[in-house]
Amino acid sequence: MKNFANTEFSPEVIELMTTALEAAIATLPEPVHSSHVNALAESILRTAGAGERNPAALQRIALMELQLAPRH
Repeated sequence: MKNFANTEFSPEVIELMTTALEAAIATLPEPVHSSHVNALAESILRTAGAGERNPAALQRIALMELQLAPRH
């Protein structure tokens, strides 16, 4: 995971990010790979760090980024 050590979020924003992450993970087919969860979490952290606070938008952006990510 990328370094987010200098990033701070309020408890309310953490709750919004958790909601977005859980909703995004729920849309993935089983089995869900940890690399996908990490990619979603990084996207949500980055997007929330840029000021987005809508859980649906956080989820949508994270899922789009996951789709666009290069496959290994």
